[in-house]
Amino acid sequence: MTKYIFVTGGVTSSLGKGIIAASLAKLLQARGFKVTIQKFDPYINIDPGTLNPYEHGECYVTEDGAETDLDLGHYERFLNVPTSQANNVTTGRIYKHVIEKEREGAYLGKTVQVIPHITDEIKRRMQLLGQTGEYDIIITELGGTVGDIESLPFIEAVRQLRWELGNNDSLVIHLTLVPYLAAAGELKTKPTQHSVKTLLEYGVQPDILVCRTEHKLTPEIRKKLALFCNVNINAVVESIDARTIYDVPLLMLKEQLDKTVLSKLKLSTKNEPNLENWKNFLGRLKNPTNEVNIALVGKYVELPDAYKSIAEAFIHAGSANETKVKVRYIAAESINDENVADKLKNLDGVLVAPGFGERGLDGKLSTIEFVRKNKTPFFGICLGMQCAVIEFGRNVLGLKDANSFEMNDKTKNPVINLMEEQKNIKNMGGTMRLGAYDCEIKKGTKAFGIYGKAKISERHRHRYEFNNDYLKDYEKAGMIASGINPDTGLVEIVELKDHPFFVAGQFHPELKSTVANPHPLFVSFVAACLVNKK
Repeated sequence: MTKYIFVTGGVTSSLGKGIIAASLAKLLQARGFKVTIQKFDPYINIDPGTLNPYEHGECYVTEDGAETDLDLGHYERFLNVPTSQANNVTTGRIYKHVIEKEREGAYLGKTVQVIPHITDEIKRRMQLLGQTGEYDIIITELGGTVGDIESLPFIEAVRQLRWELGNNDSLVIHLTLVPYLAAAGELKTKPTQHSVKTLLEYGVQPDILVCRTEHKLTPEIRKKLALFCNVNINAVVESIDARTIYDVPLLMLKEQLDKTVLSKLKLSTKNEPNLENWKNFLGRLKNPTNEVNIALVGKYVELPDAYKSIAEAFIHAGSANETKVKVRYIAAESINDENVADKLKNLDGVLVAPGFGERGLDGKLSTIEFVRKNKTPFFGICLGMQCAVIEFGRNVLGLKDANSFEMNDKTKNPVINLMEEQKNIKNMGGTMRLGAYDCEIKKGTKAFGIYGKAKISERHRHRYEFNNDYLKDYEKAGMIASGINPDTGLVEIVELKDHPFFVAGQFHPELKSTVANPHPLFVSFVAACLVNKK
C-alpha cells in the first residue's frame, strides 16, 4: 500500500518546500524505500514553458519532454531518479482536463463545479504515481502559501484524500517561518500559529511542523509551537539556514524528521540510512584544494534561479574536481568588442548560457570571438552553441551576415535554421523539440574523450538547429560536428580542433547532472578551467 506525504507552506513563499521534500525523500530512499516527489502548482498556465524566467526561475525539462517547475530539478539531483510528466501538475492542466471532459459530455448534464469535479481530478492525479506500484511513498509538494486563493482547491483535495485514505497512510508536513526580531532579541511563533490556524479552518491538521529559522529553536519555543499547533513536541522540526542545500538532508537526519515520518506512517525504522556517498560528496565540496572563476554570460543574470540547473551542475562538477567553482554572472548586453577583454579578465573559463530572443546576442558573439582567439576554455549550451556557430560563420568563414533564422528571418546565410517540423507550428506552449534524444559521438573527438562512449542521450528544449547545408564548410575550417542525432542528422555537439576546450551542445546537459552522477561535460569543463588557471 503506497503511503502519501503532503508538504504545504505557510507565512511566506520561498521557504524551501522543494528542498525539504527532496531532503526527506533522500533520507527515506537511503533507508531503502522507493520514493518519488510530485509538485502541484496553483497557477493557471498549463506548464511553465511559456513563463519568462524572471517570473518563475528556469523551466526544467524531464526525460519524457514535460516542461516543469524548477523544483523537479532538485528532486532529480537529490534522488538520482528521473521524473516525468506525472510529477508536475498545474491548476491550468486540471481545469483544461475537466473542461475538455465537460465538452465531451462526460458529466451527464451535471453542473460542473470546483467541488467535486475539480477536487476529484486533483485527487486522481495525486494518486496516479502511487497506482503504478513502483513506489512505497509519494511526497506531494503543494506550491504557493496556505491562505492563497489559488491553492484552496488543492488543500480541500488533501483534506478529502486524507479522510479517504484513513489513518497511518498519509500525513501533512507544514513548512513555516519562525522569524527573529532583532529589536526584541527573540524568535516569534505567532506567524506559525496563524498559518496553522488557517490550515485548520480548511479542515487540515498538520502532523509535523518544519520551522525555517535563522537561530536555534529553544525547548520553550518547541513546546509552545507543539501546544498551540496540536502537534507532538518531537514533530516540531528545526530547519536552520544552511551553507549549502546539500547540507539539508543531514540536518533533517539530525532532527529525526525521517524517523518521525516513518513512525507516523507505521513503517519500519530499523534500517539506518546509508548516506556514505552523500557525505563523501559534501566532504569534497566543503574542502576544495583548488578554485576557479567561471563567467556565465546570459540574458537573465539578475535572477540566478533562471540558471538554477547550471549553477547546481557546477557544484557537482566542482566537488568531483575538489575545486570551488565561483560563477560570475555577466549580462550579455553589457559586453561589446571594446570592453570584452576587461569584462573577462581574471576568469578561467566562460559558459554562454541558453535563452531565447535577440537581446544580448551581440555580447555573446563578442564573448565567443574573444575566448576562441585567446584559447580560453569555452562551453556553450543550446543558444550558446548556436552563437558559437554564428560567430565562426562570420569571423572565420567570412559570411558577414551569418545569423539564426530566429534573430533575422531575412538573413542570406541562416547558419542556424528553424527545424523542419517546427515550420507550421502556431501555438507556443509545449511545441518545441523537448525531452531526451539520442546522439552518436564521433571517435577521436574531444566529446568522445569526455563521455567515453559513442552513444549518449541528452535532453532538449529548442526550435532552431544547425543548418546542415553549411556543415562541409564548417568542418573544413576546423569546427567539427562531433555529435549527431542518428535519426535526423541534427548536429548535437560542435567543437574546435585547435583549442584546449571549445565544446558546445544543442542540448541541456545541466538537466542530467546529479549529486551521484555529475555531468561529464561540466566535470571536463571545470578540469579544463583548472589547467587554464595554472
